[in-house]
Parts: sequence; structure tokens; C-alpha cells
Amino acid sequence: MNKRKPDWLRVKLQGAEKTHEVKEMLNRLSLHTVCQEANCPNLIECFGRKTATFMILGSVCTRNCTFCNVTKGITQTVDPEEPNHVFEAVKELGLKHVVITSVTRDDLPDGGAGHFARVIGKLRATDVIVEVLIPDFQGDRKALATVIRAKPHILNHNIETVPRLYPTVRPKARYNRSLELLKNSKEFDNGIFTKSGIMVGLGEQEEEVIAVLRDLRAVDCDLLTIGQYLAPSAKHHEVIEYIHPDRFKKYKEIAYKMGFKYVASDPLVRSSYHAADVSHIF
Repeated sequence: MNKRKPDWLRVKLQGAEKTHEVKEMLNRLSLHTVCQEANCPNLIECFGRKTATFMILGSVCTRNCTFCNVTKGITQTVDPEEPNHVFEAVKELGLKHVVITSVTRDDLPDGGAGHFARVIGKLRATDVIVEVLIPDFQGDRKALATVIRAKPHILNHNIETVPRLYPTVRPKARYNRSLELLKNSKEFDNGIFTKSGIMVGLGEQEEEVIAVLRDLRAVDCDLLTIGQYLAPSAKHHEVIEYIHPDRFKKYKEIAYKMGFKYVASDPLVRSSYHAADVSHIF
């Protein structure tokens, strides 16, 4: 089992001079980004391009996924000014496409859906493309409907891994529940674009990944991301395999043949990396 990181996973350091500027703005507006909280390998590049994925509802999660670097524990009070702060950050960065995600808040009655809707509503008053990356809301259809009614352009919910690995990778999540969420999103608004993502290198087999892609297309998922899992620390789920770029290319070709409208498949791809590249579908 090769644990040495291969050459194709080396991150190019670019835009570092602008990183401090973006971090200062985020601190001033009391905002979190998944880029920082999840220790994303693309942080310097994205901050250098003045882009970020905003993480609302605090920085502490109620779930215990073994792949994720976001803090788990006692959650924080929801900041009622957060929608305004996100709006200000989007204006300062001059974004045309914004991604809003959150920690999972199983402690809130609606899982934070109402707060998502308020952020979306604030941003929809502009001409920015709004993409949301949401948790599963524990299968609550009413919570999902609240988000959909706010009219995000893209509804993203990551499937993350193959169903066999859910007990060890996503112990509080359910594979079928995630598929159902994507299916219900289209039923609530058949004009919305749905998106999902999967990590590879966790011990899955190639045929299992292809089966997940089929399941996603069966619920009419439009957009797809596939990236290499990188363990944030020795305490997280270990990397079982570093997947060669050729296999990512193969997955991409298969996905397009299945009918996905846009596919990003590469070792350093993350669910919101270069998210604005889908602008041609609008």
C-alpha cells in the first residue's frame, strides 16, 4: 500500500500575496470558509483568485465523519447578521458565482434550512449565481423545500463515497437518504441544477464508483465532481490508495456518456473548486 504522495498531487503555490487580504476580510465580517475549516489543499490558489466557499451556521459540526477536518462538538449560536456579512463579502470580492455551504446542524429544528434561505434570498437580489452545498437535513423534506423555495441556481449535496464505506466514512449519514434528497430537489423545482461529489482513494473499487454515478444519474443529477481523498491528519480515515489521473479521466468520460452536463474529475478537484466553470450551462 503506497502512502507516499505522488507527484500529481503537488499543489502549485500561486496567489499567496492575496491570501492575507481575503483572510482579513473574512475575520472582519466574522465569516467562516470551508477552505480554511476543512484544510483544503487549494486554499492558496482560490484565495489568490479572491474566491471562497462560505460556511454558514458556525464552524462546529454535529456529525463525526472520519474524512472531514471541520471541528465536531458543541455548536455555536446562529448569527442573524450572517446573511448581510456574506452579501458584503461577495460584493468586496466581486464574485459572479458564490458557493454557500454549512456545517451539519442536527441540533436545529430545521437543520439550518431557514438560515440558508435567508442567505440565498439576500444574494438573489444581485446577479450572482448562487450555489448551495447543503447537508441532508436528516431527510426532512420540509427543510429541503425551504431551501429550494429560496431559488438557488445550483443545489449541491455530496454523496461523498460508495455505500459500502458509509459506516466507517459517514457513520451518521445514509446513502439512500442522500440520493432521495437529490431526487426530491428536482421534484420541488425541475428547473434547478443538482450537483454531487465523490471522493476516491478511501478503499472503494472502480465498479463501485461507476455504480454511484449510475445512481446519481437515476435521480437526474446534473453536475459531478470527483477528487482524491487526502487525510487531514493521522486521526482521520487513512488514504488507502492514490488514484492515478488516468482513472480520473476514465471516470470523467464514463460520467459524460451517462449524461452529466458537467464533470470535474481530477486528483485536486473538490466540490466547489472552480465552481464558476459551470457558467456555460445557464
